[in-house]
Amino acid sequence: MFNEFWGLGFAVANFILLLIMYKCFGKTGLFAWVALSTVLANIQVTKTIEIIGLTATLGNSLYASTFLATDILNEKYGKKDAQKAVWLGFSSLLIMIIVMQFGMKFIPAESDFANESMQTIFGLIPQIAIASMLAYLASQHLDVYIFAAIRKVFPKDSQFWIRNNGSTLISQLLDTLIFTSIAFYGVYPLDVWLQIFVSTYVLKFIVSVFSTPFGYIAKALKPLDEEVATPADEKQVS
Repeated sequence: MFNEFWGLGFAVANFILLLIMYKCFGKTGLFAWVALSTVLANIQVTKTIEIIGLTATLGNSLYASTFLATDILNEKYGKKDAQKAVWLGFSSLLIMIIVMQFGMKFIPAESDFANESMQTIFGLIPQIAIASMLAYLASQHLDVYIFAAIRKVFPKDSQFWIRNNGSTLISQLLDTLIFTSIAFYGVYPLDVWLQIFVSTYVLKFIVSVFSTPFGYIAKALKPLDEEVATPADEKQVS
């Protein structure tokens, strides 16, 4: 049960850190979080774990936090800022892949001890890299559009959970389908591929639902850079 409890704590830590970034830096913090977590999640995905009886890749909770971040941006600042975050995350992932592919071509020194590990982690075959980028780009844009569409039907603040979960659960289904199809279909037998697809989506589903309370907290937060200056502060500035 260690992985289950550790995974729960890890998910909570991810969402708390996201809220801290938002509180301290406003929407800029959310942009930074999307870029950072997209890169880190695609590094973590190289590790497989056993959790709730399923074999899955690491990085699901961190990756799910990017959907929460774009939903917060969509909710509080509009679709344009949410789409900007999506492209920022995609660009960060693309740059990481290009830079690391160049870096791994350097011949290591005799005293080097890190090259073999770097080759294992960042030596992503093109099939995996393409799968990750296409899945991210398609699912995140779909999430932004579905969130905005659901908001027209369920616009109340109390209905944020419908907007958040509805958009995320549909978009992550597409994300999982694209990624597992490009990365693993034909590599594994159909029954194994289906197990990977189902287990990955189930974990994303759980994390998505779990993230909802943190979305409500973000709605209530006022970032430090958006707080109204007090009369004393305004007098001092003048």
